[in-house]
Amino acid sequence: MRLRQLVLAAADLDPVVEELCAFLDVEVCYRDPGVANFGLNNALMAIGDQFLEVVSPIRDGTTAGRFLERKGGDAGYMVIFQVPDLAAARRRVDAASMRVVWEGSVPGIRGMHLHPADIGGAIVSLDEAEPADGWPWAGPEWRDHARRQTVSGFVAAHLQAAEPAVLAGRWSVVLGIDPVNDASGFPAIGLDDAVVRFDRPTDERGDGLVGIDVTASDRSRAGDEALIGGVTFRLL
Repeated sequence: MRLRQLVLAAADLDPVVEELCAFLDVEVCYRDPGVANFGLNNALMAIGDQFLEVVSPIRDGTTAGRFLERKGGDAGYMVIFQVPDLAAARRRVDAASMRVVWEGSVPGIRGMHLHPADIGGAIVSLDEAEPADGWPWAGPEWRDHARRQTVSGFVAAHLQAAEPAVLAGRWSVVLGIDPVNDASGFPAIGLDDAVVRFDRPTDERGDGLVGIDVTASDRSRAGDEALIGGVTFRLL
C-alpha cells in the first residue's frame, strides 16, 4: 500500500499553488475539470510519482467550503492511499461500519472516499490503479511534469489528534495495517513508501493533516521548512 496523493483545501487556489511550486520546485501537472461537479477547482503537482493537490471552492455550500469555515482557514484536507485490492479494502470499510461518501472511476483507476466523521482526521480515499504505476487522476501527461531536481517523494504525513491512539486505530482498521509506536511514543502506520504519524495537537484547529515531510533530492535543501496552505512542509 502506498501514500499516493495528499490534498490541501484553500480559500484562494492560485497563491497557495504558486507558493508550493516555488518552495518545492515542482510544477502543475493537471487541473481536473471533473472536480467542478463538487463545486471546486484544483491543481495537482507531481512529486516523483506521488501527488500534491490543492482544491478551492468555486460556489457556496460545498463540503470543502464548510471544512474551511470549521478550520478557520486553509488546511490539510484529504489523504489518498493506493491499495492493491479495492474489493478487500471495501470489505474492511464495511466491517468497520464506515460510510462511503463517494465512489468513482475513470479508465485505469477507481476509488472511494470515506466519511471524515467516521474515520476522523481527514477524508480518506482508497484507490486501485491499473497498471499500478499509473495514476489517471493526475491527468494523461503527469510524467512530463514530474520534476525531481529538488524533491522526489513523500516521507510522512503528520496528523494531529486529541487522542492519537484512537485515531490511529480507526485508520489502522481501514488500511489493514497495525500501528506501531515511533521513537516519540506516538503511533505510526508504515506503508510501502511513507509513514502516517499521529501526534498530539500543536494548535487548536482540531484533528487533521498538519504536516508533510518530503525527501530532498537536493541535499542542500534538507532542513528547509515552510507553512503553506495551513500545512507545515519539511524537506528531509
